[in-house]
Amino acid sequence: MWDGRDLAALVVPLAGELIATGDRYEPFRLAGPDGPAVEPVTAFFRDLLAAGRSEATVRSYGMDLLRWFRFLWAAGLAWDQVTQSDARDFSRWLRAGRDGRGYAPAVRAHSETVLRSFYGYHLEAGTGPIVNPFPLDRSRRRARAGAHHNPMELHRSQRTGRYRPRVPTRVPRAIPDEEFNDIFARLPSHRDRALVAFYVSTGARASELLSATVGGTDPGRQLITVTRKGTGELQQLPASTDAFVWLRLYQAQMDGLVPAGRGQPLWWTLRRPVRPLTYHAVHRMFERACGKAGSAATLHALRHTAAYRMAEDPALPLTDVQAVLGHAQLATTQIYLTPRAEDVIRRVLAHHGEQVRQARQRAGPPPAAAGYRPETLKVLFGPGIS
Repeated sequence: MWDGRDLAALVVPLAGELIATGDRYEPFRLAGPDGPAVEPVTAFFRDLLAAGRSEATVRSYGMDLLRWFRFLWAAGLAWDQVTQSDARDFSRWLRAGRDGRGYAPAVRAHSETVLRSFYGYHLEAGTGPIVNPFPLDRSRRRARAGAHHNPMELHRSQRTGRYRPRVPTRVPRAIPDEEFNDIFARLPSHRDRALVAFYVSTGARASELLSATVGGTDPGRQLITVTRKGTGELQQLPASTDAFVWLRLYQAQMDGLVPAGRGQPLWWTLRRPVRPLTYHAVHRMFERACGKAGSAATLHALRHTAAYRMAEDPALPLTDVQAVLGHAQLATTQIYLTPRAEDVIRRVLAHHGEQVRQARQRAGPPPAAAGYRPETLKVLFGPGIS
């Protein structure tokens, strides 16, 4: 325990690394400064995979654990002897950051959750400290969580960790229609138009749409089958007619250039030799199109755009939107009922314009300036000029 140490004087080198191994049983390994794997983390990774967590989750958790172990190595602390004071100081260090700007609240909140889970696992296994250094919030120990929550209102998750920061609610950004049309016009190929049309009509995540196979498309029913990111389950998603038109044009263009078979990937690179399309390639494609259109939109914004469009349709129940988006909680989908900033601005400006119009109408028509004949003004400006 080193309570009271000056964190400003602490230098945390970029020691160790998270290594992608290519091994499906142990896809990631956290290596220490000298090279060997950090065994407590390896055991935790195995537990995550056994619980059905994805490789992406393991990687995400690994980045938070790497940051924590770098802090421990710099401070000369043993991972299994840390105290709540050490966890508190780490949380303070995250807030200040290595460069003085600090980490975002969402990053710090995720880190707190990961580290509390990590020590919770070792606490149960009897291989870590006898007390979790990342404890629950004091207020959560005295009463049942959500005891006073009105079930008719949207439930906001409460703080669960003592050192977990409050994360501001962020309203997802959808791409305005004019901006989207400009971006779409800049897409250079049938494949890219098909991809964007599917993204904006299905609401699928970028990686989910890339999981589609040739046999997973059903143009007659306007359905495309994807593998869900969180659960790994297959799900059919309805898509627009335009998406399947662009898909057919793309498939005709690639006929004979890609392997045949219903189990083959649906999306391929356009450059030869052709290879299955990756997330990073799609991200760069959309980034280039946005750059030409002068837009700062991201690939993930297409999912938000699809969600807003579906949520705005009064004939589409919100539970249907939830199912299509793959949200576990309806509260997550309800975020898309929040008015978009550009729509609010447009409606308020229209309101101000209407107020001015009504005020002028109540005041009556302005008198004609001296020297002008009333009948001439009526020809130019219509009736109402006296």
